Amino acid sequence: MPRVTLQSIADRVGVSRMTVSNAFSRPDQLSAELRQRILATADELGYHGPDPAARSLATGTSGAIGVLWTQPLRLALSDAVTARFLGAVADELSADALALTMLPPTVPAHDVAMDGAIAYSCDLDAPSVEWLRRRGVPVVGVDMAWEDGVRVTIDDRGGARAAAAHLAGLGHTRVAILAPQAEPDEHPRHLVGAERMAGWIEGLGGIKPVISFVQIFGDNRASITELLRRHRPTAVLCVSDLVAAQALAAAGDLGLRVPGDLSVVGFDDHPVAAGLGLTTVAQDADAKGRAAAQALRQVLANRADPAVPEPADVELPVRLVVRGSTGTVGAAG
Repeated sequence: MPRVTLQSIADRVGVSRMTVSNAFSRPDQLSAELRQRILATADELGYHGPDPAARSLATGTSGAIGVLWTQPLRLALSDAVTARFLGAVADELSADALALTMLPPTVPAHDVAMDGAIAYSCDLDAPSVEWLRRRGVPVVGVDMAWEDGVRVTIDDRGGARAAAAHLAGLGHTRVAILAPQAEPDEHPRHLVGAERMAGWIEGLGGIKPVISFVQIFGDNRASITELLRRHRPTAVLCVSDLVAAQALAAAGDLGLRVPGDLSVVGFDDHPVAAGLGLTTVAQDADAKGRAAAQALRQVLANRADPAVPEPADVELPVRLVVRGSTGTVGAAG
């Protein structure tokens, strides 16, 4: 039986070979009716799509986009905000028939075929990030101090400033901050933590907070309980809603009323926030994912044709969402 090719299908349908190729790799170029007719004919002839290896050799592309974390994936993907970001990236790139390749820290980035990459909140000195630099892979950095290409961030500093000013306006003068370990250098690896810390300090004005360092994905409940017991703050600013949820639990362990004895503010507007009545700073993780994918698409287009302009950095807005976890000092809980 002769081998079925794109040309075989084209001859049967009465279209060009390129049209058949587009049905598999660029479906947005065809009407839904024509694409369905081509796919039905291909199925009838026993053809199930171009061989990926052969297409890669012919085009010099892999058809894959790497998504890099330097946190273990089981931690990153357990976070609903991160999962929403990833889903938006996948949806946006699907129109270009691009697949996502997950790059956990245990997989050497030099061993994976990819046309471009999105680095998500990564340590700049991580080996995988360095390998992407050496390979010359186009990279969009998200939520990180990325200076080797386009960067997509949210207004972390402005959101934190609004959250802190909200507490100051409610009369709180004994405020604690729960944040990741600070770094003294001018270009911190953890951009998000540094920007939120700067915003909190600005928003508090002359109020000097107690600062305690936490792990973003860790269990901090014991250390938070100790902080609340020792320093007795009337309000806590948290680097994320998940850390804020631990602060609420610690307050419950100590018999503290929220917000009567303790006001708590999170960050992200994670799905748990509304259920907990948590005041927080909302970011749009879907918009961030779409922006990252669109920026990478434009970077790749510029690589292929320098006449295409390079994309600019993107900073997305955030907003303060006030719920029942904050109130004036001594408010009824």
